[in-house]
Amino acid sequence: MKHVSMLKAGLCALALMAPLAAQAEDPELLVLDWAGFGLPGLMTDYQAKNGAMPTYSFYGDDDEAYQKVASGFRADVGHPCSQMIAKYRESDLIEPWDVSKIPEFANIHPAFLQSTIFKDDKGVWFIPTDYGFTAVAYNTEKVPAEDIATLDVFRNPAYAGRISLPDNTDDVWSLALLATGVTDWTNITDEQFQAAADWLREVNPNVRAYWKDPSELSQLMATGEVLVAWSWNDSVTILKKEGFPIGFQREPKEGVSSFFCGYVNFKNGPGKEDKAYDFINSWLTPASARTLLDEIGYAHADDAALATIPNDELVAAGVSPIKGTVLSQTPIDPEMRNRMLEEFEQIKAGF
Repeated sequence: MKHVSMLKAGLCALALMAPLAAQAEDPELLVLDWAGFGLPGLMTDYQAKNGAMPTYSFYGDDDEAYQKVASGFRADVGHPCSQMIAKYRESDLIEPWDVSKIPEFANIHPAFLQSTIFKDDKGVWFIPTDYGFTAVAYNTEKVPAEDIATLDVFRNPAYAGRISLPDNTDDVWSLALLATGVTDWTNITDEQFQAAADWLREVNPNVRAYWKDPSELSQLMATGEVLVAWSWNDSVTILKKEGFPIGFQREPKEGVSSFFCGYVNFKNGPGKEDKAYDFINSWLTPASARTLLDEIGYAHADDAALATIPNDELVAAGVSPIKGTVLSQTPIDPEMRNRMLEEFEQIKAGF
């Protein structure tokens, strides 16, 4: 059980470090961010200029972060994924960035800014920074390759009670839609929605746990409780570092999902606006791509930054382009996303 003990030790160390990372450092910038993203390697320039890391408040789910801000929590910048931007805009919680103050903005890959939800005649509302995939993580010593060649692995009775799905609306629905033949979620019909919901209800009894963050999933897989999971790159990166026999199937016959995230500028933030720009400019420096890949397993949205990473390392990390089908988690109608959220809660509750 060497893999398990090593991983538990690593997770314990992370748990002990987390309160330190969350303590106020620079009180003039409060960042609302995903757990695990308070990395000094992303803030090298910020620390050099301001003498400290920003203050961080961490979360594990996009909906959790939105509810926190909508309920009155005040932060300066936040790190939602693309499908949440419309919701923040509709709620009047964010304001445009002044991209004249962000030199690397010109190097962000244009594909990440195609939607008018991100960029319109009123300005740029979203600075894309990172992307990855949601695909099939599996124990290579106990799960044969033929089993993870299809998303039917999650319905396979051989893995009943040994699978884990994300406790995340976007990722769990991307899985269900792909499994039922939908590869574009921007215009889902009622019939497609119902088919995906039925699939999730069928799979629900097989689920050992709905994981809330990559560390939780990593521990579930390291202990052997879970053999197959619908996972982000993060958990695979953690387990690889521990020498665990982990595979990441990115080309099952039905396809996998891609996502990208970035930063928004909250209205009426409690800190200094200039430091919000120090923050995003530090994030977008080419050197930050190395930290992002090595520590989290994600690729950088800035082409100049991504170019600093050899292609074979991107392939090894599971963030290189995919030949098969990919459902891209681009913005969808907020009403449809709310419907997904409500249905998923019902499914988890057994209804």
